[in-house]
Amino acid sequence: MNRLTALLARGRPTRGLWQTLPGATAAEIAGDAGFDWLVLDGEHGPWDPEGLRARLIAARATPCLLRVPAAEPWLLKQALDLGPDGVLVPMVHSAEAARAAVAACRYPPEGTRGHGAFVSRAGAFGTRPHDPAPSVWVQAESRAALDDLEGICAVPGVDCVFLGPADLSADLGTTPDAIGDVLADAIGRIRAAGTAAGIYAADPERWVGAGASAVSLGCDAVVLSHGLRDLRP
Repeated sequence: MNRLTALLARGRPTRGLWQTLPGATAAEIAGDAGFDWLVLDGEHGPWDPEGLRARLIAARATPCLLRVPAAEPWLLKQALDLGPDGVLVPMVHSAEAARAAVAACRYPPEGTRGHGAFVSRAGAFGTRPHDPAPSVWVQAESRAALDDLEGICAVPGVDCVFLGPADLSADLGTTPDAIGDVLADAIGRIRAAGTAAGIYAADPERWVGAGASAVSLGCDAVVLSHGLRDLRP
């Protein structure tokens, strides 16, 4: 069991950070800040495998997920070979898409991942036969995902269903502030299915109280931006 899977298995709320700033120094600072986990964002941050590898090494004190730009097997293969504790897969709209994402993260016969990680950081460059099974978190951020939420949760290998309020509210034709009841209902449904529920949203402690297992407290780039502005006289 890897560190992220073990963390969720404890059954206690966890609090993490989106890490989007490039460079190992920013990742090291985030990794030493005491969060339960980090998401190194390759969807809305730079998808640069060499840079992401350096950031993973710098932040290795903390369990790290890599968010891939899209739910594509070749991107998941690249991400996993870099040796994260898990992956965050965006825009998973159905149980079928969740099954495909998990399959891309598992070796045959359970999945379709190629046996090449032994030459990479994930396999300690040939010094261990296999890397530990990564944690797979999928993002529900559309009306279609809400319609198939129980099906997504039922897919073996999905450790966390992570709600994306911005994209979800856009798909519903409104704003994140207007879908609080929708998010609370979704968290309840995910938890009732026996799956960890995650969310990135304002007022994170509200969602801890609602039963979320994994809550992002913000993004390092945004924290830096506001912090620098607060320094101005």
